[in-house]
Amino acid sequence: MSFSGDVKNELAKQIATPRHCQLSELAAIVLGSGLIRCSESGMYTVFLQSDAAAQSRKFFTILKKAFNIEASVLDKMPEEHAGGKVYLPVLSGTEEISSILKSIHLIDDTGKIRTADDGISHRLVRQSCCKRAFLRDTFLCIGSVSDPSKSYHLEFVCTSERMADDLKEMIESFDIEARIVMRKKYYVVYIKESTAIVDLLNVMEAPVSLMNMENERIVKEMRNSINRRVNCETANITKTVNAASRQTADILFLRDHYGFENLPKGLEDMARVRLQYPDATLLELGKYLDPPVGKSGVNHRLRKLSELAEKIRG
Repeated sequence: MSFSGDVKNELAKQIATPRHCQLSELAAIVLGSGLIRCSESGMYTVFLQSDAAAQSRKFFTILKKAFNIEASVLDKMPEEHAGGKVYLPVLSGTEEISSILKSIHLIDDTGKIRTADDGISHRLVRQSCCKRAFLRDTFLCIGSVSDPSKSYHLEFVCTSERMADDLKEMIESFDIEARIVMRKKYYVVYIKESTAIVDLLNVMEAPVSLMNMENERIVKEMRNSINRRVNCETANITKTVNAASRQTADILFLRDHYGFENLPKGLEDMARVRLQYPDATLLELGKYLDPPVGKSGVNHRLRKLSELAEKIRG
């Protein structure tokens, strides 16, 4: 299973204890994975997506806890088709269902149905705990997160700009930066920073997924750090080898076209030591000289030898 699937499995099992938070969760599930219809006779029917099994199970569980109502798919009622998706009826009735929908702020006193186009009722998420509950079940319905071993990206795919704006505002109330981008006909609220994604997992109360992501992030950062160190050391070795090759070529040229006997004593010793120890570092070369010379002194002498060779070459 994917990391996103693991997160959703964890969130599906997380149900708020306070009733007001449970109402936020019910509203989030209906707004994210369902729709509401009202007949001319005033009968309300709540539908949930046919492929949203985890969301439906959670909806039924919370409905039992919050309203003591046993619910399931209503097999005798026709399904609904909207936006290329199939929705199954799960609740139907007049006064009782109307009362439930009013309590989760999905219909008002006039009977008008709230949809994603109308955004999120602020009365539903006044408290921080209710925002956490709403974000948790909204992610369960319309969210996804990439595998942290590959990239960092978490998003909510909204069908309306108002819904996206409200979600962004809700996320940012926890000091987490979120952005909105238009993708085809959808408004996508997304987070790219790894620390921000970890913070949001904490807000939604997914501790296991949070720890898994943190572990993966640590491994990834260690791997990147090791790669950077290896690349740096490889570059330094390459630089040292190239410099030694140039120095050796210049010294051989001086030997053949100028003669070591014509060099000052210090440069002659330096030339002979470099030819004798072609792979040695500057520090090691300095120790082979008599008397020993420091790294800067060795570098100075080798530079003088190269300058002389270049001058003779013309």
